[in-house]
Amino acid sequence: MERKPYWNPYVAGVGIGLTMLLAFVVLGTGLGASGAIARGAAAVAHAAAPEALEHNAYTGPWFEGGSPLAYYLVFMAVGVLAGGFLSAALAGRLGIAVERGPRLGASARLGLALLGGLLAGFASRLAGGCTSGVALTGMSAWVPGGWVFLVAMFAAGFAFAPLVRKEWTS
Repeated sequence: MERKPYWNPYVAGVGIGLTMLLAFVVLGTGLGASGAIARGAAAVAHAAAPEALEHNAYTGPWFEGGSPLAYYLVFMAVGVLAGGFLSAALAGRLGIAVERGPRLGASARLGLALLGGLLAGFASRLAGGCTSGVALTGMSAWVPGGWVFLVAMFAAGFAFAPLVRKEWTS
């Protein structure tokens, strides 16, 4: 199958905006990803130490109504994965690859990605939400903290880009 071009970012942005609007109208709340990952991890850990998780102040309430996986963000995450897979397949972009620059090996890239993901996941739970929840949901609901977070995130990205740019260019 021939690879199709990426979507226009403005069209994709309008799609995200309409998805957020639909979430507020149908669910009465916004969207995020870290809640689904945290609940999935709690469900897996529950198999090894059920009492510890059920009596934990943070995870305990997730088990009161049954499985922590019976939560709208878990279903959303499954839908995002399925939709992403289908979209990549239809665009001819389905494959396994490690995106990296010419100076960084695949194992180092995967290790750094894992470390960054763990740090971001931990920080998102400390903050009470991930970039999707804080920035997209917060901004769409006109919460000042969402706007401040997004500006700070972009400023940090621009500030640190020169430090890692050499890893991505020849």
